[in-house]
Amino acid sequence: MVEGLGPLAVVGEARIGRLLWAHGAGAGHQSAFMQQMIKALAAEGIQVFAIDFPYMQQMQQQGKRRPPPAVERTLETLMAWYRLLEPLGDLPLWAGGKSMGGRIATLLASQHACPGVIVAGYPFHPPKAPEKLRLSHWPDIQCPLLVLQGERDPFGIREEVERYSLIPHACLKWLTDGDHDFKPRRASGLKHEFLIDEAAQLAASFVRAHGTSSGR
Repeated sequence: MVEGLGPLAVVGEARIGRLLWAHGAGAGHQSAFMQQMIKALAAEGIQVFAIDFPYMQQMQQQGKRRPPPAVERTLETLMAWYRLLEPLGDLPLWAGGKSMGGRIATLLASQHACPGVIVAGYPFHPPKAPEKLRLSHWPDIQCPLLVLQGERDPFGIREEVERYSLIPHACLKWLTDGDHDFKPRRASGLKHEFLIDEAAQLAASFVRAHGTSSGR
């Protein structure tokens, strides 16, 4: 527990990199997807620092759902964690997260130098509102950016996202038939845990390819 910020879960050893990992809007780092993804990343040699934002901590304590606060407040929390953890290890600290957490990580990278960002399921737009894109800050991101996206993600399906003009150092990797949690349909013949493992392997390869620079 870090005073003013809350609990921090540290998973794995930093063999190839370190990653500050934030959750999505509706579930904290103890959710099934987050736990599977965190363990898969750690198995690939990425040390994961998993956090819960203050509103999520309140949800867990009170047993009541509540919406996330303004993006600016959530960004302040992630920035505070990043500045606390950044100088503590030998390897550069990446930022990333699931859905909303990944979006906040890209906002952090647009304002603060970091070696790279990894996002699982970027919320390119709200479901059923494809015209409301969340990309205006991307041109300010100067570091490598990896987006791991399910082909059927309602926050940005493959057919939509492939039409976008994205920054040149953004890399999209598609999880076959995956939804927002990378879960495929049964008819696809694919297994959910295999797609999560694939996503972690892609993330590890990306960190290896870009992991020599601190971003400072």
